[in-house]
Amino acid sequence: MKKVISKDGTAIAYDQTGSGPPVILVDGAFCSRTFGPMPKLAPLLAPHFTAIAYDRRGRGDSGDTPPYAVQREIEDLEALINAAGGSAFVLGISSGAVLALRAAAAGLNIKKLVLYEPPFVVDRTTGHQPPADHTARLTKLIASDQRGEAVKYYLVSIIGMPSIFFYVMRLLPMWSKMKAIAPSLPYDSAVMGDFGFPAELLSSIQTPTLVSGGEKSPELLRVAVEAVSKAMPNAQRRMLAGQTHNVAAKVLAPVVVEFLKG
Repeated sequence: MKKVISKDGTAIAYDQTGSGPPVILVDGAFCSRTFGPMPKLAPLLAPHFTAIAYDRRGRGDSGDTPPYAVQREIEDLEALINAAGGSAFVLGISSGAVLALRAAAAGLNIKKLVLYEPPFVVDRTTGHQPPADHTARLTKLIASDQRGEAVKYYLVSIIGMPSIFFYVMRLLPMWSKMKAIAPSLPYDSAVMGDFGFPAELLSSIQTPTLVSGGEKSPELLRVAVEAVSKAMPNAQRRMLAGQTHNVAAKVLAPVVVEFLKG
């Protein structure tokens, strides 16, 4: 494990494997450099790149300096890019993909972007709609140490997971890890904002970008992948057969390698 100091003095922990051009892996909600897709993805990228998996602030071995702002997370990513040599590829999944987009729009030196299913709500008239006050509600739950309730609220009320799946999830080994990382959920909520489709922001990003998704993912996510790829000037779309939002690293990795090396 290594650490880099962000602009506000927060220590950001990361693991670095492999050699070659750096690619920084940006997690979505609940995940960290030791839990979720990135621990499986990093070693598959390491033969081709220097894979950097990090704990976003408030998670794992990284620090957390209040008050939170999305700009602080952009600065964290910038600190990692600087530590990697001043420029890097960036791969983001789910809300991590949205953070990567916001970082690119802010002018960070990102050579190429890979986005997996940024969960924007493109059509406000159909499907599940996150509550307008989701960030405030999550913040209150965490402030009162109701971590389990915060996890439930994020999954069921914000994401739209059927309640039955949530109750099954509570019986699985991952439940304790999800509760442990729950204090960072308001951060993902803030990154997503109102979940609306940011057409103007996307059109401003000139970075070569691959927008990918799973062919078996919910329609809302598949629609978002298509809309993002069309809104960005230098983007292409790639749908992965048999995949869902919980993408398999062994399926995603060769697609990433092909795009970043191309």
